[in-house]
Amino acid sequence: MIGIRFRHYRFKSIQFLIAVSFTAITVGVVFFVSYVLYDKFTRTAENNAVRSNEQIIYQVTKNLEYYIRSMTIFFGEVEASVREDGDFAGDRLHEQLNTIFHTREDLVTIALFDQSGQKLTALPSVPMRSNTHLTTQSWFRSAVENPNHLSFSVPHVQNLFKGQYKWVVSMSKGIKLKSGGRTRDAVLLVDVNFKMIDDLTSSVKLGQKGYAYIIDESAGNIIYHPQQQLIYAGIKYENVEQALKYTYGSYLDESTGVQRLITIQTVSNVGWKIVGVSYMDEIGTTKREIGGFLVWLLAFVLLFVLGITLFMSAKISQPIKRLEKSMQLVERGNLHIEIPIRRDDEVGRLSRRFNLMVGRIRELMDQIIAQQESKRKSELEVLQSQIHPHFLYNTLNSVVRLAGTGKNDEVITMITSLSKFFRISLSKGKTVIPLADELEHIRNYLIIQKIRYKNKFEFELAAGEGTESLQTLKLVLQPIVENAIYHGIEPSVDEGRIAIRADVVQGKLRLQVADNGVGMSAEKAAKLLSDGTGEGDGTGIGLRNVHERIRLTYGDGYGLQIESEREEGTIVSVWLPILKEERSDEA
Repeated sequence: MIGIRFRHYRFKSIQFLIAVSFTAITVGVVFFVSYVLYDKFTRTAENNAVRSNEQIIYQVTKNLEYYIRSMTIFFGEVEASVREDGDFAGDRLHEQLNTIFHTREDLVTIALFDQSGQKLTALPSVPMRSNTHLTTQSWFRSAVENPNHLSFSVPHVQNLFKGQYKWVVSMSKGIKLKSGGRTRDAVLLVDVNFKMIDDLTSSVKLGQKGYAYIIDESAGNIIYHPQQQLIYAGIKYENVEQALKYTYGSYLDESTGVQRLITIQTVSNVGWKIVGVSYMDEIGTTKREIGGFLVWLLAFVLLFVLGITLFMSAKISQPIKRLEKSMQLVERGNLHIEIPIRRDDEVGRLSRRFNLMVGRIRELMDQIIAQQESKRKSELEVLQSQIHPHFLYNTLNSVVRLAGTGKNDEVITMITSLSKFFRISLSKGKTVIPLADELEHIRNYLIIQKIRYKNKFEFELAAGEGTESLQTLKLVLQPIVENAIYHGIEPSVDEGRIAIRADVVQGKLRLQVADNGVGMSAEKAAKLLSDGTGEGDGTGIGLRNVHERIRLTYGDGYGLQIESEREEGTIVSVWLPILKEERSDEA
């Protein structure tokens, strides 16, 4: 139950509410910002991937265009040299072509054929193969069918000459040559090593798995692919039909079962398309990295904000908690507390008002206590003043009876004891007297009562060493002894005995009154000092008065202690402080 209340209190505390409120707001803001940043970063990553691919493919396209343009120019130079020299089989043309041939490392073949396929001149100077079927090859047919138009073939193995089997791209053109007044149709061939184009394209890196390949715009044939053998074997598939629909741009393709980003650029001077392929899962990896970074950033921000929030909420709620603890102390009765004021805000002003309130309550409480003590002392003094006339009346009646019966010695004894009794009772107005005087006072009281009760009881008084010089409140023993006679000895059929002793016990002065009277139950004895017996016989009023006088004078650590048992008697202990000097009534 206490744990539930504690948790409920914690959930209702200002620090908890501040911490939760700030944390909830911060979490909401951070999540919103993280979502916006994640969305922005992922979109930016995708857009950057698209732009990066387009830039790479665009650069490859421009490099390839530049290379093909340079080869076109070179082809024009070769064509010009052939047209200027009419001697197709002469040494002069051969030397010119040989000079041109060795200016470029990427050249494989320069050859001139007539339309029947006969070689007019060729470099390198090696024998031709007899079964080449030259006139049926695509580059030759294209030159014959489209004279004066430069044609580019797809990559193929150069098989015209013996001992050379390189992958080449053939540039061919049908031209008319004049020699000796005659015009002759011929086909000019320049084979370029495909390795140069391969190097330009294979160097393309689109992520970890991306690549680029080249297709022929007119026929849709794959001119180059980094995995050409897998394409030929049918193991790998490229959606060429979809790529042919685009001149440039990007789109997503899932025809292979994997989402890929396709980027296309067209090589304008040959009609080839450069197709870039990148995989979206790599872009997704970037998105996951961004997401992971944002998660760590979010966790760090939350921990940081939570720490700051707890610190700030503690700083805000600490003075309020201090004020609450002070109020709890006041609630428990501690009015001697003052909150230190270290700030001039609302809490500081509230603390100042609290201090003023507690101070005022303390003043009022002291005033009430003083008034109650004064009232109680007055009541006790009035009660005490009422006891003496009653006792005096009873004693004088006893003296008259004794005088009437001629018991003069007993009359003298009673009158003498009565005189001493009242002398000590007055004590010059003092309320604190030496213990010796208090014992003498009770001795005279017992002498008078013993004569009145016709020697129904015996008594003895004893004082421990050094106790008679100690100070005690006046008239603390008489009400106890009176109670022992009236309620203990008188109802008993046996001879009574009252023993009074003074000792120092546990650093306190103990006055003990023991009788062998009828006694009482433990329950009744327990009520004597609180609310009486409740039996309407007045038993315990005198004891309570003595008990209250002692506590009012010396505090709650002193007073009476009653032990009793039926038919066994009663022992009343009076506990007083050890005082060696006389104290005034105000003490």
